Amino acid sequence: MEDFNMVWDFFQNEILGMHWLNRLVGSGLQAFGLDTTSKIGGTIQFFIYDTIKIMVLLGVLIWMISYIQSYFPPERSKKILGRFQGTGANIIAALLGTVTPFCSCSSIPLFIGFTNAGLSLGVTFSFLISSPMVDLASLLLLMSIFGWKVAVIYVLLGLIIAVAGGTLIEKLELEQYVEEYIRNVPAFHAAQKELRVKERLEFAWDQVRGTVKKVTPYILVGVGIGAVIHNWIPESFIVKVLGEENPIGVVLATLVGIPMYADIFGTIPVAEALLGKGAELGVVLAFMMAVTTLSLPSMIMLRKAVKPKLLFVFISICFFGIMFVGYFFNAIQYLIV
Repeated sequence: MEDFNMVWDFFQNEILGMHWLNRLVGSGLQAFGLDTTSKIGGTIQFFIYDTIKIMVLLGVLIWMISYIQSYFPPERSKKILGRFQGTGANIIAALLGTVTPFCSCSSIPLFIGFTNAGLSLGVTFSFLISSPMVDLASLLLLMSIFGWKVAVIYVLLGLIIAVAGGTLIEKLELEQYVEEYIRNVPAFHAAQKELRVKERLEFAWDQVRGTVKKVTPYILVGVGIGAVIHNWIPESFIVKVLGEENPIGVVLATLVGIPMYADIFGTIPVAEALLGKGAELGVVLAFMMAVTTLSLPSMIMLRKAVKPKLLFVFISICFFGIMFVGYFFNAIQYLIV
């Protein structure tokens, strides 16, 4: 067991966490005469290390996930979901959401496709809740920063929220609150072309290029904020505002995260810096969930597909689900970290 722990620690720290890169960057900066123990030197080291680390992880993870995603285009996802009923359909929808990342630009096409396929509203929302909250990239990224226990529990809780949320929406019978133009779009079922390996590789590479182009500005901003937090903001301040001394830290982190628009890759350096300064684990994870699940631009886009009442129910489910995740992790932090 001890040997396994050593191997796992090496994998988490040196492969996923890329601590070797941090040491390399530090040595390089020192060779140029920069004191990395100073605030300025530490800020520069953090920025260079985290930017390279996240960009490398971004490329590798998006390529892997996109290759998997090539097996689950919308038409195939609809067919898979159509085979199940009840809670089983919600579970399958939530699981499919982990391999088909949802973003604001895809909300309307997904709604149109799922609605015309005859899928229930609850199943659709289980998918839409799961996609941004617990995709495969978040699992591996969280594992690289917080360890496998935190990552696995985070994903399981996200799936539970997606299933429970979709089931609740189903029980509330809110179908009339989907915009009429979506409900009235004629059904169209395109024949699904089976991709060859070469085409899947090309699709994955195109996804990497497109994603990198889209999220790089957010990554740079996120790393910059993380570097400032890590080297310039006093630990006592972070502990007071987001530590165990503040019982509403989870609420504050969620409310701060909602107006932002960033990918999980952009929130990781901020979360890492906050945790290193004494913020509670649940507070950090609540912030990440709020940014990726309830960002204001995504809600504006989703509003084009659903009426205010349904949008309010969706936001409420996600908001209170994030609250639950945050306070749950705060309660068990010292047992799993």
